Amino acid sequence: MFTEQELVELISQIAKGNEQALSKLYDNTSSLVYGLALRILNDAFEAEEITIDVYMQVWQRAAEYDPNRSKPSAWLLMLTRSRAIDKLRASSQKKRFEGKLEIDTPNSINDPQESSFMIERRKAIQSALAKLSSQQRQAIELAYFYGLTQSEISARLGQPIGTVKSWIRLGMIKLRDFLKSFEEK
Repeated sequence: MFTEQELVELISQIAKGNEQALSKLYDNTSSLVYGLALRILNDAFEAEEITIDVYMQVWQRAAEYDPNRSKPSAWLLMLTRSRAIDKLRASSQKKRFEGKLEIDTPNSINDPQESSFMIERRKAIQSALAKLSSQQRQAIELAYFYGLTQSEISARLGQPIGTVKSWIRLGMIKLRDFLKSFEEK
């Protein structure tokens, strides 16, 4: 097991693009990362996914690590915790969204007129989403269907947070305009 100082040096080497340093860091700390992810998620497969995500994030953001702010192990655990909680949020949002879709299905609605309205509404929303740019649609879906914050979307898409905010804001304005005619019916 490496000391904290040796881990700092490995992260420094990773920031310079040293893949062997990443491999050494993984070999020496992945059980710590996996263990925390497993405790949070209670799912071995998802914990493995989070572990991989964390080391991908280390590879991409090693230059941002500041040894004066935290120990390497604390930094890794913070990244793990953040990713695992994002995963919990996303899966709970997805379940909630899927549950809403089930509630809105024609089979669960007794009134044929209301059933028809729900089908039309769903089609209008799908049509409106299809009219957005792919960036706007993806940002809105991550925010509203998967529960990610704007900073999480920014990190996931590799775009500045200002860009993500613009995509969401402009996309929502377009959706409102597209759906205004549906609401007036």
